[in-house]
Amino acid sequence: MFSSVWVALGLSLTCTSALSLISPAWFQTPTFSFGILTYCSWPQGNSWNQSCATFSSLEDIPDFAWKVSAVMLLGGWLLLAFNAIFLLSWTVAPKGLCPRRNSVPMPGVQAVAATAMIMGLLVFPIGLASPFVKEVCEASSMYHGGKCRLGWGYTTTILNAVLASLLPIISWPHRTKVQGRTIIFSRATERIILVPEMNK
Repeated sequence: MFSSVWVALGLSLTCTSALSLISPAWFQTPTFSFGILTYCSWPQGNSWNQSCATFSSLEDIPDFAWKVSAVMLLGGWLLLAFNAIFLLSWTVAPKGLCPRRNSVPMPGVQAVAATAMIMGLLVFPIGLASPFVKEVCEASSMYHGGKCRLGWGYTTTILNAVLASLLPIISWPHRTKVQGRTIIFSRATERIILVPEMNK
């Protein structure tokens, strides 16, 4: 049961992270929006008539900090996707092939993915000082959007990174001390293990 919930959360985080990474709605003005990989423009008052483009390579991305952020965010997303696909295959595999079905096998990969995404999110606003963004947002600088307002894409990416960082914490075994003994509930074996405390 626990592993199925873990897989569902991992897959949903991977999908929402992909949507927010390709979204051009990280920072917006009334006629322009941009994200880590895409940007769109439209006539004043007619946001349904958008013209969008993507940065097809790292060389096209306008600022070095933006490039570093893109690599870290995409690397974190790839790790999330790899982890989700691995967990899905691990969950649907025959029981004899995976005897420890109630534990989560790779919380470390999830933790590294979350760390990479958080670092990418922290680096991205440094790119707001680039000439590309200054032309659009006018008075923008590092960690200041100028006339651009925060969009849903950046906010969703922040939420995904926070949730991805919480998932590995949930998977670790829980320990409680009771009258000189340590009680460990192991999801791997579905039993409680009493460990006597050693006096020094």
